[in-house]
Amino acid sequence: MSTTPFVVNHNGKKHNIEHFLRFHPGGTNTLSFLKNADVTERLLATHHSSAAYELLKDYRVDEEDVHKHIREDGDLESLVDWNRPMFWQVGSLGPKYKEWVLAPVDRKLRLFGSDFIESLTITSWYMVPSIWIPVMFYLIFIGYQRLRNSLTSTVDQTTPSDNFSIGTLVISSTLLGLLLWPLIEYTIHRWLFHLQPPDNSPLLITLHFGIHGLHHKVPFDDRRLLFPPGPAAVLISAAYAIYLMLFPHWMAPLVLAGMIAGYVTYDLIHFYLHYGCPREGSYLYTMKRYHNQHHFAHHESGFGISSQFWDHIFGTAIALKKLSRCLKWY
Repeated sequence: MSTTPFVVNHNGKKHNIEHFLRFHPGGTNTLSFLKNADVTERLLATHHSSAAYELLKDYRVDEEDVHKHIREDGDLESLVDWNRPMFWQVGSLGPKYKEWVLAPVDRKLRLFGSDFIESLTITSWYMVPSIWIPVMFYLIFIGYQRLRNSLTSTVDQTTPSDNFSIGTLVISSTLLGLLLWPLIEYTIHRWLFHLQPPDNSPLLITLHFGIHGLHHKVPFDDRRLLFPPGPAAVLISAAYAIYLMLFPHWMAPLVLAGMIAGYVTYDLIHFYLHYGCPREGSYLYTMKRYHNQHHFAHHESGFGISSQFWDHIFGTAIALKKLSRCLKWY
């Protein structure tokens, strides 16, 4: 990543995009020759989205200090005060909320004034596997014990064939949960995270922002790329309650364990798609391009993060352009 200012000119104004180089959807390498260049015509020729132009505003600099953000009065960011906690401000945006939340900025976001409550909203990448992988193995153990007890309750001892049957049922039930995850991921992302709140409901606007809107507003804030353990625990508990109604008592924790395996994989992939540098031709290379399109151009499409499968089933897939050269992020 660059350690020196990388200034470009747009409409007669200078912008230092040094920090943005590694996040550019078109790859770092496509920008490398544009240092000190005028990019006004290039942005038009490449049909950059309105979100891209809004983000560029966040890199405005003056002549004396190339690290200073400058925003003009009357633009979208004048609607809120970035020096105050954001959670209690967004509800008042009303009909401006959707436009504002889909206009990304390159900043750190503070949600709450309380340091303790704020800490509950921030998640390091290693917290997700550290917390949920032990829970996954515990659920597999619980499911195994319940199944074993149900099979041996009417006989005096377990035979080798019984052990084989138990193992097969444990594995197949866990795999079922894992296979269900991509549909759950798609469903939550499309019909919960991207459910548009009414303009006249400050409460629902605030809830939407807290659940997912903040990620679209500050997509480069690495503390907010993964789901915090508290809200995740609520959703996982709700899933378990549903599974107890749908599956046998012994099967529910095993299906949930498989779902958690899918969730952990999804969350780590999501983090990597934002901060990783996948190799050309790899699966994650395609998914990084795909997710970038969701963030910066096609907000109402491309809901799959770990897989495009359900996007194709429901007709929300994003068609990626064929490129004449590979993209590199570094």
